Amino acid sequence: MEPDVLNRRRAVVYFEAAPRGAFEDRESARVSLDQRRETFVPHVLAITAGTTVDFPNHDRTYHNVFSLSKAKRFDLGRYAAGTSKSVRFDRPGIVRVFCDIHSHMNASILVFGHRFFAVTDDQGRYEIDRVPPGSYLLSAWFEGAVREQRSLTVTADPRTTDLDFTVR
Repeated sequence: MEPDVLNRRRAVVYFEAAPRGAFEDRESARVSLDQRRETFVPHVLAITAGTTVDFPNHDRTYHNVFSLSKAKRFDLGRYAAGTSKSVRFDRPGIVRVFCDIHSHMNASILVFGHRFFAVTDDQGRYEIDRVPPGSYLLSAWFEGAVREQRSLTVTADPRTTDLDFTVR
């Protein structure tokens, strides 16, 4: 698989404010931000606060994953191929991740205080389920910045509401 196929650039669509009941079904989770071919896979990761992220090294070289972001500062130190280190993300915010050894490696972790967000798929589609009726502001984040915002009203009747973004 080519690196660009492994790691397509994704957008994150999310609710600016958490809908009523947003914290009722929160649970801690565990996900991975892999290191392959001197690239973080996926390039963009969206999680809820309280999630632990594993950073497995599947390269043939050492890596040193770190972040200086306000939401979460960490430095995992150098570690070899076939090993993994973990970080728990407790505060909402955007965390930029880098490798101290390979300056071209970077990724973004968006940490939310609610579950109303989604990462787009290969075709740019997303789905945010179980949204209670109400009026909301949705944002589309891509490559380090909010690129577009849209208002959305969800009623109790329709099962699906479509909202398209043009992210440039």
